[in-house]
Amino acid sequence: MRVAFYAPMKPPDHPVPSGDRRMARLLMEALRMAGHEAELACHLVTRDRQGDPARQTRMIALGRSMAQRLARRFEARPAAERPAVWLTYHAYYKAPDLLGPQVAERLRIPYLAAEVSLARKREGGPWDAYHKALTAALERAAAVITLNPADAPALPRTLKQVNLLPFLEAEAFQANRAASRARLARQQDLPLDEPWLLAVGMFRRGDKLASYRLLGDALTRLQDRPWRLLLAGAGPARAEVEAALAPLDARRLHWLGELGAEALKSCYAGADLMVWPAIREAYGMALLEAQAAGLPVVAGREGGVPAVVADGESGLLTPPGDAQAFAGALVKLLDDPARRTAMGRAAQRRVTESHDIAAASARLDALLREVVAP
Repeated sequence: MRVAFYAPMKPPDHPVPSGDRRMARLLMEALRMAGHEAELACHLVTRDRQGDPARQTRMIALGRSMAQRLARRFEARPAAERPAVWLTYHAYYKAPDLLGPQVAERLRIPYLAAEVSLARKREGGPWDAYHKALTAALERAAAVITLNPADAPALPRTLKQVNLLPFLEAEAFQANRAASRARLARQQDLPLDEPWLLAVGMFRRGDKLASYRLLGDALTRLQDRPWRLLLAGAGPARAEVEAALAPLDARRLHWLGELGAEALKSCYAGADLMVWPAIREAYGMALLEAQAAGLPVVAGREGGVPAVVADGESGLLTPPGDAQAFAGALVKLLDDPARRTAMGRAAQRRVTESHDIAAASARLDALLREVVAP
């Protein structure tokens, strides 16, 4: 069947790397694997970063108008080419879905939403209009797909929830470790006898920068041990990230820049440990990708991170924002290569068994057939 797919915060076909866009593209691919046609319905970005009620009012009016135009466009098609269901990915109080519920109602098709974050504390505040729009959309939903378990408790109990673990194409991240390590050593002049830590995250102000700052704080406590830090990322906060890591010996830092998919896979395969404090992270696609490549993880126990990193099995999780605890977890794995290796194998096995796109595709297919059949 044809699925109208929409992401109100970040269109999935935008070229700037993002875990959010990555998950949106994977959802579309999982639908295609199940034999459905996923069509990107619209590029409208509804995000309001500042909490501007006037902007929200304008966007709600624009959404109403665009929804009617979209519905008319779909209605003009032959019946077999119209969407049978609408699926919105990642709506929340700063970027609600202002299109899908109205289009679905006019076309008389089911409305589905995936990874919805409902923050009731926003009611009556600067984002009140958007919060109400999000709540109204949920009232029309046939079901909500929860990718982040931390979102589930806030959703209405009467709403049908379908739990779906974050997923990826696990096999695509399996690479030759020896070859990847040798290549990285040549490119970055890395010593083969020291552990390589890998941090993957765009250089953006806010939560990403906060994670880099905590990482720098933790590593300043470990300068008596051998390690190198590989930094895969780029962005407008490059100067602030450099300042956060300035107390560290510059010779330990290897700035890789923004990497393409294949280069990043090689880094996952060649490194020894994925390190990311995950400040206010939803769940972290990079953490999942690293494990798929056999890389153990040290991360903050934030949001849905425990859903993708098994503490004590595929990595170590530490209390949010605790640099000392993060440093302590790093010490445990830096000083124990055998444990790192065992965790890396467990991580790869766990991703293959529980987070592969094939299982997600089958679950999505079952849901679509359930809601569309009536």
